[in-house]
Amino acid sequence: MPAVLIDDPADPRLGDYRDLTDVALRRVREPAEGLYIAESAKVIARAIEAGHRPRSFLVQEKWREDAEGLAPDAPVYVVSDAVAEELTGYAVHRGALAAMHRPALPPVADVIAGARLVLILEDIVDHTNVGAAFRAAAGLGADAVLVSPRCADPLYRRSVRVSMGTVFQVPWTRMPDGRGGPWVANREVFRDAGIHLASLALAEGAVPLDVFAADRPERVALVLGTEGDGLSRRAIEAADTVVTIPMSGGVDSLNVASAAAVALWALR
Repeated sequence: MPAVLIDDPADPRLGDYRDLTDVALRRVREPAEGLYIAESAKVIARAIEAGHRPRSFLVQEKWREDAEGLAPDAPVYVVSDAVAEELTGYAVHRGALAAMHRPALPPVADVIAGARLVLILEDIVDHTNVGAAFRAAAGLGADAVLVSPRCADPLYRRSVRVSMGTVFQVPWTRMPDGRGGPWVANREVFRDAGIHLASLALAEGAVPLDVFAADRPERVALVLGTEGDGLSRRAIEAADTVVTIPMSGGVDSLNVASAAAVALWALR
């Protein structure tokens, strides 16, 4: 499909890329419209390799050939730096943007089938932390990632970028909500899969991570909670074991993405 030069940021063909810095708008609009934004040629290539389909590309002239080679059936919109910045809300300099079709999420049971190590993120609100946790999951051997109903979107542009595209590499899905919350709604799914829930929390009587890792169950899901408050009471109550990372130096805990990396490494 031939590239199209566009010099008007109000052109309706560019609608997928409008106001990318408006987080409140995009986190509602993108899932509702079945799209997400991938940024940089490397990340876009990883998405396509994972079977995701581009709706269109937005590039400056110098990146035109690269975009045309990624998916020849998707339109390539070529714009100036000024048009790209006015359209998206920031200076686009990573080579290319792609509006991608958002794939349907599979059931939890399908994602965790056969998994020995699962990472569960409960109500993480920072997209950077979600992306970093996915990168740790990919690099340290997690077989799957689950996110709670209120967790930040793993396919939001910043999450995808921070994950370096590994969000397309690790099987994941969002846990369905239900009466009593996701822990009640999914209790039987975890039980039927034989998965041991290990919730990381600062709780009295929690088992140190190294002790838990020394005699780890065959199939484990590590559960990590939101920044600041940590895991919800229901997530802790749902746990088969509450685990803690021993700390020193007067520090009580790690950043959630760092904690995920440490725990995944210990249980790899």
